[in-house]
Amino acid sequence: MEITGKLIQKLEQQSGQSRNGTWVKQEFILETQDQYPKKVCIALWGDKIKDIENIAIGDSLKVRVNVESREYNERWYTDVKAWRIEAMGSNPVSNPNIPETPSFDELPPEMPAPEDGDMDDLPF
Repeated sequence: MEITGKLIQKLEQQSGQSRNGTWVKQEFILETQDQYPKKVCIALWGDKIKDIENIAIGDSLKVRVNVESREYNERWYTDVKAWRIEAMGSNPVSNPNIPETPSFDELPPEMPAPEDGDMDDLPF
């Protein structure tokens, strides 16, 4: 799932000890830019926390998240966990080594751009 919006707040880092070892979590608040803006609290876990460090309050972001709910003592809790953050108009923050898909203008000369009618002639 993808959420776009403006970073409005970074919450304090939290850490603790569990049976699996030490954990660390950083939450931040993103405000959507819809007609009726919504605020969403999104969590980063472990080494993903570094992805938000260089992003300033007020910056526009595209965040890819997983949404998961779990039951505890007959109550339901929902987590929104980020797995990729992109500052709008730049490369992904979470893994800058992933190459971007080239546009047709950037293709090498041995790979000509498809013509309008070529898309209907695919061999599969």
